[in-house]
Amino acid sequence: MSVLRTIESKLESLFEGIFGRAFRTNVQPVELARKLVKEMDDHRSVSVSRVYVPNEYTIYLSPADREQFADFEESLRDELQDYLAEHARRERYALLTPPQVKFESDADLDIGVFGIATRLVRGAKAVPEGAPPEQPAPGATMVYKAVPPPVEEGDGAAVEAAAPPPRAAGLSIAGRRHELGGERTLIGRSKDCDIQVSDPNVSRRHAEIRRDGDVYVLHDLDSTNGIEVGGKRVKRVELRDGSRFTIGSTEIVFEES
Repeated sequence: MSVLRTIESKLESLFEGIFGRAFRTNVQPVELARKLVKEMDDHRSVSVSRVYVPNEYTIYLSPADREQFADFEESLRDELQDYLAEHARRERYALLTPPQVKFESDADLDIGVFGIATRLVRGAKAVPEGAPPEQPAPGATMVYKAVPPPVEEGDGAAVEAAAPPPRAAGLSIAGRRHELGGERTLIGRSKDCDIQVSDPNVSRRHAEIRRDGDVYVLHDLDSTNGIEVGGKRVKRVELRDGSRFTIGSTEIVFEES
């Protein structure tokens, strides 16, 4: 079992059983974890050689939702911080300090609705050259609504519609196919990239393909020479079978099968 899945299991166990079933519309710990890593991914800052992410996360909860965590809020905070740290390690993100999670109550929020605000904070230690500046205050709060649990039959078994498996996809570069695995694929000249492109006009961390279900989207990571599609420079483009794009002087074809 992966480290992330182990932490998720701990989070689920914090709020399971009869107590969990009694509060089905409330915010669940594992849901907080998954939205926190989404916020981490969405607030990346790319430097010359590193990808920095926020290290302070403030979770805003309705008073009723926060009350349900009263007996284990400290344990929940520790598990969420571990979850963020492990996600950053797996994605090779740079953190100026270990992730810190804070809880705040907000009477304007309904039960099952929560907000997350992020901030990049510099610690007491020396900051690497090229690191982004400290943010004086958290950014805009992203608001989420708890996902309703699956409907249960009389025997308690969850009934869920089976999601279709994601389509197999890959990139064809100079006649060689590179399979796309996972939700994110980093492309660039660096040996640390998921797909390495040996082209001096390609940046070390040039672009990233992000998968959301069956949708693949190519994002430019503030590269020097950018991404071109049909001779036009783009920052973001949704890929379809046969889509062609150029990074540096290398043409790449997106293929689905």
